[in-house]
Amino acid sequence: MSKNTLNNAFVLWFTGLSGSGKSTLADRVNQLLEGKNLKLQRLDGDILRGLFPSTGFTKQERDDHIKRVGYMASVLQKHGVCVIASFISPYSEARNFVRNMCKNFIEVYVDCPLDECINRDVKGLYHKAQAGEIKNFTGIDDPYEPPENPEILVDTQKLSLEESAEVIMNYLEKYF
Repeated sequence: MSKNTLNNAFVLWFTGLSGSGKSTLADRVNQLLEGKNLKLQRLDGDILRGLFPSTGFTKQERDDHIKRVGYMASVLQKHGVCVIASFISPYSEARNFVRNMCKNFIEVYVDCPLDECINRDVKGLYHKAQAGEIKNFTGIDDPYEPPENPEILVDTQKLSLEESAEVIMNYLEKYF
């Protein structure tokens, strides 16, 4: 019998710079969890921003967006759904707000140096931000506040996708 009950559903919150590998890693962990008889819901920053294109990029707008998504995650979790969320979520205060709403909040810091994130940038967003075409871009003209005590830390410059996913799956074993 699955251990997934209302009491042990979790919110796995991936945070890190654009290009650090958050979405790719969250997708891989989601795939690995699909075979564990868990109720799962995947939430991704790019997808949700596409659904709500008027969400802005000022500090206040980013904080409001993360708080809304965090509330959504907490409601899903209360109903026994394990949530896998990947959002830059650059500010500690907003992440802590979400942590306090969720019973089993697991912060995954996807650490990757800015230079490597810029090298990986397939969308050209860092280049546009450096050229001044995009304002309030995290890591360029807007800060990213790294988590001080994440439950899980993966360095995607040093670990492969599978190695990073293994670190996370090992941590999650107690939930299934």
